[in-house]
Amino acid sequence: MALTREDVAGIADYARIALTDEELDEMTSYMNDAIDLLQPIREYDLEGVEPTFHPIGDLSNVMGEDVIDDSDRALPIDVALKNAPSARDRYFRVPSILGDEEGGDR
Repeated sequence: MALTREDVAGIADYARIALTDEELDEMTSYMNDAIDLLQPIREYDLEGVEPTFHPIGDLSNVMGEDVIDDSDRALPIDVALKNAPSARDRYFRVPSILGDEEGGDR
């Protein structure tokens, strides 16, 4: 199943990638080479094989409880914030990366 030049042009358009005529020819050849590399996989007998959506199967996150560590190994908040360029209450202040209506730090 070879991709045509028009197929690749449609894929590029969908991905919002502008290609010159020369790049389109080169990409068509490149993508067809990639498809050819998958040919041995297409020859496997997969009759009755259920699709796998994740290689590990029923993977789930294991989350521990949020417990405050009152032992000596816990870093006191005032020590943690001591060298911070900016802090408010118990928190580090950092520049907003998403922005907000006021345009300032959070």
